[in-house]
Amino acid sequence: MYGAARRLPALEKFGLASQIRRAAVSLTNAEGHGRYHFADQVRFFLGSRGSLQELVDDLNVCYDEKYLENDEVAELKEKAWRVLGLINGYLRYLRDRKAEDHSTVREGDDDAFALLDEALSDTAPF
Repeated sequence: MYGAARRLPALEKFGLASQIRRAAVSLTNAEGHGRYHFADQVRFFLGSRGSLQELVDDLNVCYDEKYLENDEVAELKEKAWRVLGLINGYLRYLRDRKAEDHSTVREGDDDAFALLDEALSDTAPF
């Protein structure tokens, strides 16, 4: 995504290009690293999924404005679909693992379950 951002017109340097870079960093940022609590993991990956959806929207702008070749936009969106599948798969894994875990439920877990159930029921295409 950084490579695509570098090829945008100069007028987008502080607009769309900056937004693409921020969303790309946010997608994998270290906010969730080292957090092993169920609720933290769910929130982190829901945030990552939101950043991915922002990137896809930015790609739609690049397509509409003809900033990037159609084939490149299609390829990047295909990669986004694969990443979305990985994120949703991991969220399902967390849900299933937590459902099987009969240990003590910590404060905030109920909220995380609600967020997770809502998120996994809403996996509509970009």
